Amino acid sequence: MRHIVFLSGAGISAESGISTFRDAGGLWDTYNVMDVCSAEAFRRNRQFVLEFYNKRRRELADKTPNAAHRMVADIQREFPDRVLNITQNIDDLFEKAGCEGTIHLHGELTKARCEVCGNIWDIGYADLVGTELCPRCGASRVRHHVVMFNEQAPEYMRLYESLDELHANRGMLVVIGTSGLVLPVEEFARYASYSVLNNLEPQAAIDDRVFSVRLYEKAGTAAPKIAELARRFLDSDQRGPRDGRAETAS
Repeated sequence: MRHIVFLSGAGISAESGISTFRDAGGLWDTYNVMDVCSAEAFRRNRQFVLEFYNKRRRELADKTPNAAHRMVADIQREFPDRVLNITQNIDDLFEKAGCEGTIHLHGELTKARCEVCGNIWDIGYADLVGTELCPRCGASRVRHHVVMFNEQAPEYMRLYESLDELHANRGMLVVIGTSGLVLPVEEFARYASYSVLNNLEPQAAIDDRVFSVRLYEKAGTAAPKIAELARRFLDSDQRGPRDGRAETAS
């Protein structure tokens, strides 16, 4: 049975008011990335890094999902067990929109992790001081559940497993709001029989010619078009809607 993989980056949440990292005016204009998002920085200045993520968590509390998040949730509800949602984002906007089983490649801001036993649990939007007690083992060595630079990202294994399955089942890949600097999304598109790229503008790191459809506009604006393509693909017994014809929207 054919299915769809949605893969998103910071661009999908930008319309909801969540600061991106790399864009002009983003977090990297305020912080040195290696001072707040690296394993070395966390070892050097644990409290400073914890407070950086505390601020991100507080900012997230009142943020709401936009049309793109809701679109993914709608398609997932319409086609149970045929839609996999994967995101590079650490926010909870997909969950707020009603998505289930989202794979967060880089962790989740609303969760904490015990450094002793590896237990992960929900903390909502509360601050972490790092000495809270783990509900499983009782250790007081707690941290944010976010993958930092120079740390392993175990969920990447699930990403590549999903791409293998996508290839085997001639599925559809939808990429939304990513620069291509972290993940080689153009290579991922080759696993799919049909693929859609949605970014605000072309990205130097992405060869968009490999995508079947290119939508250069806000994720919320593109959402109805993506939903239509997804429904047509999942409803169709053919290779894919307008298969073999690339489309670009501006």
